[in-house]
Amino acid sequence: MILSVVIITHNEEANIGRTLASVQPLVADGKGEIIIIDSGSTDRTVEIARSFGTKVFVEEWRGYAAQKNSAIEKASGTWILSLDADEALSEDLPHEITLALGRQANLKIETPPDRPEFVDGFFVPRRNFFLGKWIKRGGFWPDPKLRLFRRGKGRFEYRAVHEDVSLKGRTGRLMHPLLHHSYPTLADYIDHMNRYSSLGAEMSVAKGRRGFSLFNIVLRPLATFIYNYFFRLGFLDGREGLLLHLYHAVYVSWKYSKAWELWRQRESR
Repeated sequence: MILSVVIITHNEEANIGRTLASVQPLVADGKGEIIIIDSGSTDRTVEIARSFGTKVFVEEWRGYAAQKNSAIEKASGTWILSLDADEALSEDLPHEITLALGRQANLKIETPPDRPEFVDGFFVPRRNFFLGKWIKRGGFWPDPKLRLFRRGKGRFEYRAVHEDVSLKGRTGRLMHPLLHHSYPTLADYIDHMNRYSSLGAEMSVAKGRRGFSLFNIVLRPLATFIYNYFFRLGFLDGREGLLLHLYHAVYVSWKYSKAWELWRQRESR
């Protein structure tokens, strides 16, 4: 088997059908498999996933990295494609992946692995959507993500949030993007900010950050907004760009405020 597509889910019925439909060209006719680790969805996520012939495993939530690594451990393909449930492959990306993996298979047979053409993973650009609009500036494009890698070569680092793949080997880059349908409504983004700022606060406290810092709670968010909105041209993305960068700055303030609150709670025990 050439490819294993791995996804983690929880109440993703609005997204998972689109994601699974986009990877069908890669797994059809026995070329690959789809593995989903679900953490107890109460909507139709599992039902929709099984309708695509996926292998669904229901496991207790242990954190983003642990769930994704569990999916990788169950994969049997030579290559792993790790996706979030709100991501989908653009129209030309499956063909590009097929060509790239075909070239790697030929290189493995015909040339030694120290040739520069031989890689163990590929970065894929990601097109992020906010309120339905592709955000092209402010640091949100091309947003390369290491999502395609040889089985046994990559695993997700154990971090509370913003987990990345740690890869042993050389990397290449693909041209066609992932489509990240991340925040279709403001309510979705506010929920995201609340959840991720709490996880980010835990990481900050673990790194030794403590105490109430005017710099982190006020000045750092302001500097973040000015840098992304003006210097990185986020203002060219219109109203959506303004709201995204404004609320991202709020997220930064929330993270350090929650870190202070968490540290204070632990000190009072």
